[in-house]
Amino acid sequence: MWRIFSRVGQFARKIIPLMNKIKSISRKTHFKGGRKPKAGKGKPLPGTRETKEDPQRIVGILSKSGASWRLQSANRREKGEFILHAKTRFHLTEGELAVAEILPSRGSPSRHRRGPREAKLIDILGDINAPQAVSLIAIATHDIPNRFNKEALDEADTARPVTLDGRIDMRDLPLVTIDGMDSRDFDDAVYAEKDGAGWRLTVAIADVSHYVKSGSALDKTAYERGNSVYFPDCVVPMLPEALSNELCSLKPQVDRACIAVHLWIDKEGELTRWQFLRGVMRSHARLTYEQVQQAMDGAPDAITAPLLDTVIKSLYGAFRILLQARSKRGTLELDLPERKIEIDDKGRVKAVKVRERLDSHRLIEEFMITANVAAAAELEGKGGVCLYRVHDKPTELKLEGLRDFLDTLGISLVPGRQLHPRFLTQILENNAGGPHAQVVNEMMLRSQSQAIYSPANIGHFGLALAKYAHFTSPIRRYADLIVHRGLIRACKLGKDGLTDEEAGRLEKIAEHISTTERRAAAAERDAMDRFVTLFMADRVGATFSARISGVARFGLFARLDETGADGIIPINTLPQDYYFHDEKRQALIGRRTKRTYQLAQPVTVKLEQADRLTGGMQFAIVENDPAAAAEGATASAKKSFKHRGKRR
Repeated sequence: MWRIFSRVGQFARKIIPLMNKIKSISRKTHFKGGRKPKAGKGKPLPGTRETKEDPQRIVGILSKSGASWRLQSANRREKGEFILHAKTRFHLTEGELAVAEILPSRGSPSRHRRGPREAKLIDILGDINAPQAVSLIAIATHDIPNRFNKEALDEADTARPVTLDGRIDMRDLPLVTIDGMDSRDFDDAVYAEKDGAGWRLTVAIADVSHYVKSGSALDKTAYERGNSVYFPDCVVPMLPEALSNELCSLKPQVDRACIAVHLWIDKEGELTRWQFLRGVMRSHARLTYEQVQQAMDGAPDAITAPLLDTVIKSLYGAFRILLQARSKRGTLELDLPERKIEIDDKGRVKAVKVRERLDSHRLIEEFMITANVAAAAELEGKGGVCLYRVHDKPTELKLEGLRDFLDTLGISLVPGRQLHPRFLTQILENNAGGPHAQVVNEMMLRSQSQAIYSPANIGHFGLALAKYAHFTSPIRRYADLIVHRGLIRACKLGKDGLTDEEAGRLEKIAEHISTTERRAAAAERDAMDRFVTLFMADRVGATFSARISGVARFGLFARLDETGADGIIPINTLPQDYYFHDEKRQALIGRRTKRTYQLAQPVTVKLEQADRLTGGMQFAIVENDPAAAAEGATASAKKSFKHRGKRR
């Protein structure tokens, strides 16, 4: 008996300090939100400081219940109804869109959960059925600045066209712009000509820095926005339209200020030298991607016919050489279809299509990449301050998840230390056109690190480039404006270059515009999802072919083949069984039936719900789908056999 108590005592002496340590770690790391743990007499935990939580914005539809007004949330993450604070300066109308701040809960969390939370009204957006209502929801939800102050507007309105004073006259060079059919802000113009065995490419970019001076009202509002935000039916520009669509836009047959770079490319497609200058240019034509491609395919129109031999064919000649160099470099070539929303004159969705990707798109992309490389190299070579666009390698954790998924398809991935973008591209090419092509591309994308801006250069993994900066879109990206100012300073192109104050806070600028870029991307995705849901709302009850695009413990995500629309399939709607989540295989597997629903598997689904307010859709699996069942069973059998082999 004494020995038993002795061993218990020894065990207790070992386990109690361990339990206390675990409890201490839990206090420091587990509580990321909600009620904070107690530490002393209400003091902050060591190494932390108390901060006020930012008010949450909620967008929804107004309704009246008795004497009180309520807001039905349009946010999928903050569903439900909110009681509006009694005091308001607004005139309220049922059915209108409104923005509110969620007020802190009163009393205990248990009391809060019994009824609607309270919110304070801060703005009225207008009729839910009005044109641009969807985009207004996204703008308000993500707190995107969309009103210019008077000072910024006055500066834009009083700006005047540039003169030749001290600039290079480039007006005779047959530069052309190539953009989308609905574009109005033309940042870049291009021209190419043979230079011995290689090419000389000229990329002229709108000289936004001439109009947006450091520290001005225009500069402050451009910094606040960080970038333009593009929706299917409207744009929230970084700069007022007097600049973005007029004086800075490289419209045809008018003089425009530009910062241009001549790029010399050898016969291997390698950039050998470059020269930056400040000039006045005149675009000889405003072309669209479709026009240029049709001209090269043998169907020029009245605008492209005169330019075909003198301009367009030369552009494609330089493009082909650059494409060879890109292939040799081994970049990551993701092939993810981009959805395109077509809106009619009344703001209604006419169609949801996959945006066609042409060689003319890739041509402009390659020219812009080459100019961006030259900008980074010029600043670095002259010891100037540079705001790089960096893209780190995937983390080991993300690579492990990608490796596990690829393993289910019988695809092997090299160890992380040997990873190069070309190896990932080879996997994509080997699966191109196959049943898993899209999901392999998506999983590859999910495994990547986030590209960001930084004054410290770590290279660009995806493009397989040692140095890279954004230089070619200063009308819509603040990063490019900073790079322009850096070039003006480093190349002595004027007195309006990067200031010492800006150079000193470049890290803060980089962090801010990386955040605004993510904010814009989230708002654009949000609006796109809502538009697609509006398009699908009249088709509730219809069945569609789809593929499983995501697997989670709570259910599946499906993407329709026809429109690319996404929706959830809750786990409780799956054919009767208990399903467990196999994270490595990215699958839900029935315990009794062994029925398997795996990532990339084809399924037939029925649209059960299309919530016009939140933009969410819910599907249900259509049972007795022979094609899906056969593929799922085959995948399951292959994996089971593979696992049995491993167990041996």
